[in-house]
Amino acid sequence: MSEPERVSTRTGGQTIAPLRLAQALSPGEQANADFQDRINGKALLSALKQGGYVIYFRHAQTVKDYADQADPNMSLGECATQRQLSQQGIQDARDIGAAFTTKGIPVNKVVSSEYCRSWQTANLAFGRYDKKDSRLNFLPYEEYTDDLVALMKKNVTPLLSELPERGSNTVIVGHDDIFESATGIYPDPQGIAYVIKPDGRGGFSLVANVLPAEWAKL
Repeated sequence: MSEPERVSTRTGGQTIAPLRLAQALSPGEQANADFQDRINGKALLSALKQGGYVIYFRHAQTVKDYADQADPNMSLGECATQRQLSQQGIQDARDIGAAFTTKGIPVNKVVSSEYCRSWQTANLAFGRYDKKDSRLNFLPYEEYTDDLVALMKKNVTPLLSELPERGSNTVIVGHDDIFESATGIYPDPQGIAYVIKPDGRGGFSLVANVLPAEWAKL
């Protein structure tokens, strides 16, 4: 986990050849590449408009991709010490929010990690975040043991499995490794969203993934 410059193998819901054939995909990256939507397009839009989903966004694109959580000089209270959203990331977040408004996708609650790139993504897309939740934060390491992965899974699973308010959806803006700990899927590229259906019994299923540019096409 947390390797820089991961190979993106996902575009438009289809699997494509890796950009660097010599670099093998991690299991989480392969799971992301292999994921198949259960519903998509107009059917996905119709389902989202009825509510009942958790939509987990990996934060929008940053200027650099590196494990700033392991940097001893990084402070959650100082955005300058963290990875910064790129201009493309800023535009992607705004476009996502515009699509939600245009398509009439209801959002009752927006939850973000405490990292600046996450709550800024939420602000740009939805004009707010209702809560910063530390359970969405990275643990302060570049590499994770099995015990640390289990801890991240324990932290984030209640958020992924919580039923939204009736007739609406919950948006979460977080990070790659946190999502992977609970699902086995490394969400790539930055800005991708996974649509999750909580089952009301503490579990959930993955319904679809959506790239930033795909929201406007639903």
